[in-house]
Amino acid sequence: MESTVAESGRHTVVLTVEVPPEEFARDLDRAYRRISQQVKVPGFRKGHVPRRIIDAQIGRDAVMAEFIEDAIPQYYSKAVREHELAPIADPEISLEQSDEGQSLVFSATVEVRPRLELDDWRETVMGVEQPDPTVTDEDIDQFVDRLRDRFSEVETVGHPAHRGDYVMADIRASVHGEEIPDLTLVDHLYEVGSASIVTELDEELVNTSAGQILKFNATLPERFGDRGGQEVTFQVLVKEVKAKRLPAADDEFAKMASEFDTMEELRADLREKLADAKAAEARGVYRDRVLTALVDSVDVELPDRLVDHENEHRVEEATRRAERAGLTLDQVLEAQGWDELRFRSDARAHAVRAIKSDLVLESVARQEGITVTPEEIAQAVADLAQALGSDSKEVAKAIERSGQVTALAGDIIRTKALDLLVGTAEGTASEAPAEEQPEGTGDSTDPTPSDHGAKE
Repeated sequence: MESTVAESGRHTVVLTVEVPPEEFARDLDRAYRRISQQVKVPGFRKGHVPRRIIDAQIGRDAVMAEFIEDAIPQYYSKAVREHELAPIADPEISLEQSDEGQSLVFSATVEVRPRLELDDWRETVMGVEQPDPTVTDEDIDQFVDRLRDRFSEVETVGHPAHRGDYVMADIRASVHGEEIPDLTLVDHLYEVGSASIVTELDEELVNTSAGQILKFNATLPERFGDRGGQEVTFQVLVKEVKAKRLPAADDEFAKMASEFDTMEELRADLREKLADAKAAEARGVYRDRVLTALVDSVDVELPDRLVDHENEHRVEEATRRAERAGLTLDQVLEAQGWDELRFRSDARAHAVRAIKSDLVLESVARQEGITVTPEEIAQAVADLAQALGSDSKEVAKAIERSGQVTALAGDIIRTKALDLLVGTAEGTASEAPAEEQPEGTGDSTDPTPSDHGAKE
C-alpha cells in the first residue's frame, strides 16, 4: 500500500491511498464472504453464495458499502501511522477508483493536530531562573502562628465586632413572617467575614456590640437549593462579641503543641521539614518555569476544534468534581464569586496553554528520539493500580479495552521530554538515546495519540 499526504488548508491534510490490486481483491473477497454468511438464497447454502448471485440479489453497491466500512478504516489508519499524523476529527473519505482488477484509490481529508519544529530549544531554557528554596525566619514565624491559631480560644471582648472576630447571636430568617427552620440559629457562634450564610450578614455585623438587634433583607445564594434566589428577612440579636486569644509562642506552647520541650527545638524541627517542602515546591515551580519559557517562545495557531474539545473536557471534569462534593457547578462558581462566562473563559485559556505545552513537549520528543518502552508502560500501569488500590492486571485490561494505551504512552513520553528540558536547563542532562522500538508495540511510542476512525 502506498500513500501520500498534502496540505489542503490550515491544519487540514489530504491523504491519498493506493491499495495494490491483489490486496484490494483479497479484502473485497472477504466482504463478499461475510455477506454470503448473512444472506439466504434458495438453492445455495449459507456461506456458499457465488459473487454474481450476491451482485444480482443485493447489488454491488451494497458489497462496496460493506467493504468500505471494514477495510477503508484499516487502510486509513495505516497511512496515518506512516505519516505520523494526529487527526482531531473523523476523515471525509472519497473513493477515486474502485474497479476490480485495478488498484483501489481513495482520499481522506482530515483536520490534524499541529506539529511544531523548534529551532533551538536548548538556548531558550538555559536562562531560566531557579526559585530560592531557602527557609527564612518569616516562614517559620508564619507556620508557628498557624499552629498557635489551631490552639487558640475565643474570649469575650469589649470592643465592637471586626472582621475575623466572632459573635454569639440568635439568627432568625423568615419569608413574609414565616420562619425558615434551617436558617434559625440560637446561640450561634458566627465568624464575622466568613460569608457562610449571606454576605449582607457580615456587613451588618461589622462594628456591632452586644445587645444590638439587626434587621435586613438579603437574597439567598443558589447553594441554598430550592430557596436559592429567594429574598429573606433576617433578624439578628448580638449577645456577645468574641475574639481569638492565641497562646504565647513559648516553651509551654512547644510542649503543648509538639513532642519538643522548647520553642528552639520546635523551630529547628520546623525549619528542617519546611526545607524539604520548599525544595519539593521549588522543583515543581522550576519545571513549570522551564516549560513556560519554551511555550512562550512558540507562536502557533490552534484549531478551534482542538481547543473546544479540551475546553469541554475541563468543564465536564469540573462538573464531576462538584457533583462528587454534592454540589452543582453553578453553586461552586457562586461560592468562589465567579459566573459561568468567566469560568469558561478561564477554562479556555488553560486549555490553550495545556495544548501548547503538549505540542512543545511532543516536538522535543520527536527531535530527540524519545520513546517509551513496554517496561515503562507496565510500571505506569502498576503505579496507577497502586494509587487506585486495584489489581494491576485488571487496570491493564481496562486501559487496553478503553484504547488508552497510546494516551498513556504519550503521557510518559511528554514527561520524559520535560525531564530532558529541566536537565538541560540545570546543565545536568545527557543526550536522550533513541530507544529501539520492539516489534508489536505499534504506535504506543507516538506522543500524539488519535482515536478518530475513517468515516465516509
